Amino acid sequence: MSPCLNGRTGPRISCLNGRTGPRIYNFFEPCYETGKPVRWRIERADGMPAAIAGIWEFRPQDLLLSFSMLTINADGHPLMQRFHKPDDEKQMVMILAPDQYQGWLDGSLVSEEDLFQQYPAERLVAVADPLPPRVKK
Repeated sequence: MSPCLNGRTGPRISCLNGRTGPRIYNFFEPCYETGKPVRWRIERADGMPAAIAGIWEFRPQDLLLSFSMLTINADGHPLMQRFHKPDDEKQMVMILAPDQYQGWLDGSLVSEEDLFQQYPAERLVAVADPLPPRVKK
């Protein structure tokens, strides 16, 4: 049994052939520009959901479902290079453009030129969205 209802599309996730494209409204990354990690919320500038290239596998013998979001290098990306520790490699999730969704799911989107692209910075917005302080018990 597939974790995605045998390839049918649900309201938040689409899956086919071991590929997935979860639709999200935002994701979070740590920014260290203040010297300490601060959680930032990143989303599409138009407010629409984004799809992230992902892969999945279900191993029935172990009842194990594995899922991973794919990332690409973010060096030189005007927005995403700001995140993660200063000495760490800059990475960003692979955000799919709407015209890439079906090609990603059915496997026809395979060329590096089509797939391994940084999502345009002008189509994203980011704002500091720190977690509230933890309450000590």
